[in-house]
Amino acid sequence: MSRVSKREEEKVKSRIFYKLIVVALFLAIVFLVLKFAPNYINNDITDKPNLIINNSNVTSDLKKDVIIEDGVIYISKEDIYNFFDPYIYYDEKYNQIITTSEKQVTSMVIGEKAMTNNGSKVETSGTILEKNDTYYIPFSDLKDTYNVEIKYIEQTNTVVVDSINRKYVLADSKKDTKVMAYPTIFSRIVDSIDKGETVTVVQTKEGENSTIDGWTKVRTDIGKLGYVKSSTLVNEFIKRNTMETEKQINGKVSMMWDYYYEYSSVPDRSGQVINGINVVSPTFFTLVDEGKGQVSDNAGEDGKKYVEWAHSNNYKIWPSISNNSYIETTSEIMRDYNYRHDLIENIVSLVLKYNLDGINIDFEYMHDEDKDLFSRFIIELKPRLEEIGAVLSVDVTAPDGGEEWSLCYNRNVIGDVADYIVFMAYDQHGVSSEEPGTNAGYDWVKVNIDKFLGQEGVKPEKIILGIPFYTRLWEENNGNIEKYTVDMKDIEKVIPSGVEKTWDEDLKQYYVEFVENGVKNMLWIEDEESIKAKLSLIQEYNLAGAAYWEKDREPETIWNTISQSLGIE
Repeated sequence: MSRVSKREEEKVKSRIFYKLIVVALFLAIVFLVLKFAPNYINNDITDKPNLIINNSNVTSDLKKDVIIEDGVIYISKEDIYNFFDPYIYYDEKYNQIITTSEKQVTSMVIGEKAMTNNGSKVETSGTILEKNDTYYIPFSDLKDTYNVEIKYIEQTNTVVVDSINRKYVLADSKKDTKVMAYPTIFSRIVDSIDKGETVTVVQTKEGENSTIDGWTKVRTDIGKLGYVKSSTLVNEFIKRNTMETEKQINGKVSMMWDYYYEYSSVPDRSGQVINGINVVSPTFFTLVDEGKGQVSDNAGEDGKKYVEWAHSNNYKIWPSISNNSYIETTSEIMRDYNYRHDLIENIVSLVLKYNLDGINIDFEYMHDEDKDLFSRFIIELKPRLEEIGAVLSVDVTAPDGGEEWSLCYNRNVIGDVADYIVFMAYDQHGVSSEEPGTNAGYDWVKVNIDKFLGQEGVKPEKIILGIPFYTRLWEENNGNIEKYTVDMKDIEKVIPSGVEKTWDEDLKQYYVEFVENGVKNMLWIEDEESIKAKLSLIQEYNLAGAAYWEKDREPETIWNTISQSLGIE
């Protein structure tokens, strides 16, 4: 009896063990199916054209379908906005689309089989289509605008776009092989390549081959993206390398504004060497009042000598163009594409005429409702200057001020588009202030830098910090306030002997107060200590550099302070 029970017990154990094995195998199969089954799902989009941009299939991310019509490739304005030009613009006044890229400004009038590229009109294969309240742009006509190669592969109904300024690598297959959807043998096959066939090797953002666990991502000649074993690729070669843009200034920018009245002569700097600077910005140009984009050229032959002096000292020269606070003239230009275009053409001509290295846009006092149109001007100017190798810097005031003084700038767009955005960090208490105060307190400057980086979304390497070479003397007499500009070099002359200076740690500058002839005088001093404190913010925030308003208001010793603070000889 006990012997039978023992056999039965062993049989039960065997059945349990067998069932456990079956369950384990079933779970393993389920695991493998769950793990690898997605690799075999065919999620290719086949009912409409595919769009591959720089070896990434973006078809599922498109707002609208790509259209192929009469051999012309059309992409919607919304999708061009997402993938090629975040500033593409419909100009209602002239019924045209304006699009920009690194070195091109292109305008296309709706209904015309033509476009204007950097001022030159050329015929196109297609025209802008309007379907279901959507504009479709003849993208295949814009390969030069966007600096891309465009290919339509009819076999797979695929449009392939490659940026010419990106690294492009090819390789041969050393044997017949399959292209897998994922980097594993447990994957769907998306294409086959023959021995000796050439494929495009997909690159990472860092410019390296896109490889995972011995698999390399490739694109085949019919536009299919997938993976092959890295060991199957031979004869790899770089068809073109990433195009790097060389910066004019290595290290920190140190720019000196050199102001002169528009009806006076260009300063004669011959024989002068100024330590600590690498850029000069003379006030060569101003808008012509009611000139519809015309520019007053205040340089002339003396200006040419100034340029020669600057270049002989290895200074870059970025002259300023001022709107002279002509608010209505500025508004008229900004609101009309043709006037903006004329102004841009005039600026480009002046850069070429005088062999300039850049331009500093100094438009102040504008209508806040023209803010976006001023940004359009900068967007349309930048490619034209880039084309001729000229730097674009744009002066702006502190955020959160008056409508026509501060709110008239979109600092985010300007900072994104221009090479540099210059924060004029002065006039904290300016000519319109009703109560005395410092011209540029350290704490105020620092708070506004934080605003540029935070609420305005400007990159620190784009910001040039404007620093004043002047302050203001405030006089208070029976409740009446008067203020007078005092140059840094003259500050000691207006302070009576024996007056005690008090250091303000928040402002990081000295303050003096004294009474003369019954009038209370107040002065917040700009000197080497206050300037050095403001310059320290450039290193703290890793800003692009500094600019100084203006030459000849400073004591000569300040240049050594600047040189040491910014590391510029």
